[in-house]
Amino acid sequence: MQNFTLLIGRLGLSLIFILSGIGKLTAYGATAKLLVAHGLPPGLLPLVIFAELGGGLAILCGLLTRWAAAGLFIYCILTAVIFHGHFADHEQWINFMKNLAIAGGFLVLAVHGAGGLSLDAWLRRRKQRQKIFF
Repeated sequence: MQNFTLLIGRLGLSLIFILSGIGKLTAYGATAKLLVAHGLPPGLLPLVIFAELGGGLAILCGLLTRWAAAGLFIYCILTAVIFHGHFADHEQWINFMKNLAIAGGFLVLAVHGAGGLSLDAWLRRRKQRQKIFF
């Protein structure tokens, strides 16, 4: 049951990033302007898309999970501070706290890994079988 719940947890954590990354790809120009409005260079956008889409897909599939989760943990903290640090606006405070909660989920995933229903586990089992034969 633990492996199944980790898979469901990975699905929940990854979907928002996969969909957001796709959204940034389809609205590239508008997203670049949003970065500039927050004092960030528009050239940062490919890295943002890679973090969201690539990191989200890695978490979903359970591939390099600990690394992807650690990266998205940092990403969530940074986006909370940069984009949602205006606490006088209650909605921004809620989004700040949401990012912290998601960051907490990624921190747990970084520590415990993806579980048995993941590409990480499949690659680990495959590597162990190869050691037996060689």
